[in-house]
Amino acid sequence: MCGITGWIDWNRDLTQHPSILVNMTDTLSLRGPDASGTWITPRCALGHRRLSVMDPANGSQPMTRKYGDNTFTVVYNGELYNAPELKRELEAKGHRFTTTCDTEVLLVSFIEWGRACVDRFNGIFAFAIWEDEEQTLFLARDRLGVKPLFYSHSPGRLLFGSEPKAILAHPDFPAQINGEGLAEIFAVGPARTPGHGIYKNMHELKPGHLMVMDANGIQIRAYWKLESKPHEDDVNTTAATVHDLLKDTVIRQLASDVPICTLLSGGLDSSALTSFAAAYYKEQDLGTLHTYSIDYVDNDKHFKANVFQPNADAPWIKRMTEYLGTVHHYKEFDTPELVESLKTVVTARDMPGMADVDGSLYLFCREIKKDATVAISGEAADEIFGGYPWFHREQSLNADTFPWALATPDRVSLLAPDFVDWVKPEQYVHERYRQALSEVPRLAGENQQQNRMREMSYLNITRFMPTLLDRKDRMSMAVGLEVRVPFCDHRLVEYVWNIPWEIKTSGEREKGILRKALRGVLPEDVLGRKKSPYPKTHNPNYLAAVRSWVLEILNDSSSPLLQFIDVAKIRALAENDNGAFNLPWFGQLMTGPQLFAYLAQVDTWLRQYKVAIR
Repeated sequence: MCGITGWIDWNRDLTQHPSILVNMTDTLSLRGPDASGTWITPRCALGHRRLSVMDPANGSQPMTRKYGDNTFTVVYNGELYNAPELKRELEAKGHRFTTTCDTEVLLVSFIEWGRACVDRFNGIFAFAIWEDEEQTLFLARDRLGVKPLFYSHSPGRLLFGSEPKAILAHPDFPAQINGEGLAEIFAVGPARTPGHGIYKNMHELKPGHLMVMDANGIQIRAYWKLESKPHEDDVNTTAATVHDLLKDTVIRQLASDVPICTLLSGGLDSSALTSFAAAYYKEQDLGTLHTYSIDYVDNDKHFKANVFQPNADAPWIKRMTEYLGTVHHYKEFDTPELVESLKTVVTARDMPGMADVDGSLYLFCREIKKDATVAISGEAADEIFGGYPWFHREQSLNADTFPWALATPDRVSLLAPDFVDWVKPEQYVHERYRQALSEVPRLAGENQQQNRMREMSYLNITRFMPTLLDRKDRMSMAVGLEVRVPFCDHRLVEYVWNIPWEIKTSGEREKGILRKALRGVLPEDVLGRKKSPYPKTHNPNYLAAVRSWVLEILNDSSSPLLQFIDVAKIRALAENDNGAFNLPWFGQLMTGPQLFAYLAQVDTWLRQYKVAIR
């Protein structure tokens, strides 16, 4: 895993500005702590920061290869899980390789198959290839958007980077935000609309899309999207196929030349991945698998079961580690470091994010990095299999909005009236929702309920899932840890997408078909465990700390946050000691700690990045 950046310009000789490229590249040093490289010509400048995972000695980038009279140069962030198969196919066509890293496989694949190479890739990636003879840049991003890629285009110029900070480091790109970007921050929240880079004139290359730039400008198109088709398999065949696909992708993603581990919460998804990984380690005599979990100081004292978090993780983690014989590492964090991390993760994201959920993940990854460089994680299972509570509640299914946006009116009521009149946040969310529904690939013959569940799946896969993938990438790469997400294998996603809802919920359980697929892989009690979300701190000291922080902001007349919020209402909430306000609601920010922490992050971001409102 790495960080990439670049600058294409038909109006300036880039060889006269090497320091700008170096500065852009250096902003990504945390993503790639092991090596740095730049490559510059009059029209194209590419930068790379490397986290060494495969062939540490020979995989330096930017990587250049000559083929005939043409020269190709690549910067690449990601992993190709089918690199061995591609390499054998390319060798059969006469290509020779000088490294064992997948970067060379990716580059030679482009040389052999051109832009169609992306159709052959199984992996997570964001890359750019400069073709010298054609004076053309080719960029592509993986199908589900596991790896990030941002860009800014203006006449004759393109800037791109793994993170916004690389583009913001260019002296001609100021940190500005307009009404639409502010709507993304205050109305949409962390579930950022695909394609939006928040900053004015900054965009995100959407998942499953590619871009070509030459002297005439840019062209962007989708090379992959979900397709709806009849599902022909019965329940037993479906479960067997899900089992085989998941096992295959876990084994593929265990390839590494550096230490690897799994994240284990004791839930269905992480336990399944860990079980497949532990079995493979045993079969291949690779030693004992290491597993990691997160918790908070005194959470056992303050935890109270509720509909959103029915039980604690610790007993289930113990159950799985004993069942599989892994070496487990419990990582625990206290309130002061969690509060301090809220500032750090704003820099990691280049914008406010998911508050303590980001901060705790950053701390967790930082501790894992002390022992391992690669981790396996269970993101995406709930989106593709329909595991979230909102898939099963009438209120969410009947709401004419995103299921995680039910509290939008409450959030809007806390904003300044003039700001609401300008941005129109509720209208903005509604328009984004309608846009998402218009994209859903329908299937003829489905009834109303089947159609609605297809819509819900699409909203979760294309809108909510990217939020969690972005969070996992940015928090892990901020400490130089690569996290792989087997449930995002496009073969699995494509197959599960078309499984009818009545089969997905086999046994009248959420994710029923996944539970059935894992029979014999997991103990029966773990198979039946109800979903419990990512663990949060229940320590009242955290609420007290972020409440105090917000009151300090409200008392600071120079705070850039004040222009956007209803100060009196926020003050009333912050001065209220009613503990009932501290009730978790997964996916929304209308809880005491999350609301205060998010507002504090917005204030930090506006100050630190000196964001101008345009």
